[in-house]
Amino acid sequence: MSRDSRAMTALFEILKGHEQPDHGSFEWGQTIIKAYLPLENEKFFEKDISLIDWLAQYSEDTSELYLRGFLGKMLFSGEEANKKVNVLSGGERVRCMIARMMIRNANVMLLDSPTNHLDLESIQAFNNTLIRFKGIILMSSHDHEFIQTVCNRVIEIGPKGMIDKQMQYDDYISDESLLERRRNLY
Repeated sequence: MSRDSRAMTALFEILKGHEQPDHGSFEWGQTIIKAYLPLENEKFFEKDISLIDWLAQYSEDTSELYLRGFLGKMLFSGEEANKKVNVLSGGERVRCMIARMMIRNANVMLLDSPTNHLDLESIQAFNNTLIRFKGIILMSSHDHEFIQTVCNRVIEIGPKGMIDKQMQYDDYISDESLLERRRNLY
């Protein structure tokens, strides 16, 4: 949790290896398989290809039935799978990116504002997927309900330190004993 969304995006870009930190270092474990949902995704959708062909780029199994299964989980059905990716709305692009993440079979998900551009039905489908997810989710979001239902640990990072609590989000923001510590982060 951070009050500056640019800082969170920078952190995710560093964790994914797209940017280098100003100082310090980290190392992922050998068994980590990461999937990243970036805040900006336009560059992934420049080609004039169908959703099926787009998703096939990220999968070892390129059979149409297999790919349609992942697209179906993100509410693309029937002829929608033949839609060209370069004409998708922002919400449709996010849904494609989520399908791309699911196909990776990752054990760590990095989610930068995952509900931006999604409608209520898409948020609910993604929320249900994340609730069942057995791995680690590192997420930044402004969607209170989404955070409350998906997260069981809150890490708030500020210029003057951090707070790391294993608790539900509603409990975290209403905990009187943490109020002064939270103010002191900024």
